[in-house]
Amino acid sequence: MRTLVVTGYKPMEIGIFKQQDDKVSFIKETIKRRLVTYIDEGLEWVLVSGQMGVELWTAEVVLDLKDEDYAVNLGVIPPFENQQERWPEDLQMIYEEVTMTADFYQPVYNKGYEAPYQFKARDQFLIEHSDACLVLYNEETEGSPRFFLNMAEKAVEKGNYQILYITPFDLEETVEEMRMADPDFWSQ
Repeated sequence: MRTLVVTGYKPMEIGIFKQQDDKVSFIKETIKRRLVTYIDEGLEWVLVSGQMGVELWTAEVVLDLKDEDYAVNLGVIPPFENQQERWPEDLQMIYEEVTMTADFYQPVYNKGYEAPYQFKARDQFLIEHSDACLVLYNEETEGSPRFFLNMAEKAVEKGNYQILYITPFDLEETVEEMRMADPDFWSQ
């Protein structure tokens, strides 16, 4: 696996309403651990569309890994230009920093939002240009990742594509390991 798409929930779909929520650090740590394993196995590119939530957090993780001298590249491929223009200001700033420092940035459509077909085209592009996807997902809470997964499942049926998951169990495992490593964090 050389190219991996990472996607998952938007923050509000999983009860996160501020960037400083402790859940964000657990999610980012879980993503980091998984990506480091894949990089050690030959992963070269991580692709995201840059939507707020799991994808933006993943982009931040990849940029941090690059700062730690991991040999990995970040591609940001949004469905259309200015997807962040209606986001909260703090997320707009993170998005703009991510897109400026990514190794590759190119919207699928070089125009603003028109219709839902742009999201479908984005998903198709990401699947066609990757070997696998890593999705933070819980079957009991469908949300926006379901649309991507529907298309990814069709790619799996055709062969040569793999869906990997980060589940609530994976997140709980990270929380427990972080709790063991830093008990003082939990007494704050």
